[in-house]
Amino acid sequence: MKTPTPAISILYEDDSIVVVNKPAGLMVEPDRNGHPNLLNLVKKYVGNPAQKEDTYAQHIHRLDRPVSGIVLFAKQRSVLKNLSEQFAERKVKKYYQALTANAPALKTGTLEHWHRKEKKKAVLFKTQEAYTEKAHLDYEISPDGNLFLWRIQLHTGKYHQIRAQLASVECPILGDTLYGSQELYQLNAIALDASELIFRHPITSAELKITSNNFLKLLS
Repeated sequence: MKTPTPAISILYEDDSIVVVNKPAGLMVEPDRNGHPNLLNLVKKYVGNPAQKEDTYAQHIHRLDRPVSGIVLFAKQRSVLKNLSEQFAERKVKKYYQALTANAPALKTGTLEHWHRKEKKKAVLFKTQEAYTEKAHLDYEISPDGNLFLWRIQLHTGKYHQIRAQLASVECPILGDTLYGSQELYQLNAIALDASELIFRHPITSAELKITSNNFLKLLS
């Protein structure tokens, strides 16, 4: 049976960039199994059948497959370097929202660890070890019914960073069985959303603030 292709929604677009709201369960990049992916969907969206040359679109960053939210794409090769450097130099502000069944003692705080990817999982350490890099996020938490809603500012963006760091304080994200969640969430999804992205436009240098509002819809 053929896997249905999910719909994508456009949060912002101009001649240089397009910002997409990725649904949970969709990969950002193609894989060898030919599953639907965000890159191909965006290329199809921006493509012009009248043009003979290949359509150009390139994502600047990634989200895990079960995570929803904002992904920024360049529509021109000429702006790719500018956008990539903004991420590399940590000039981009990235905010996430997450739902957990537990909360740590401090409802506002910082999580810092030394991070290393091992196979397909992130491993965290309290002190620097071989091949580790610093992982850093800030958070604030508010109760939402029987759950806890996290607002997270991600400073470093390592592999599975938010998932591993929340699990390290005994607060695994809903549905994230890889990191210890016992609660159900949604099929092929965990309760983590890339909810806000703030960056400079690669042409005008104007500050752009993009929001997804996925959790507002879910919790309303």
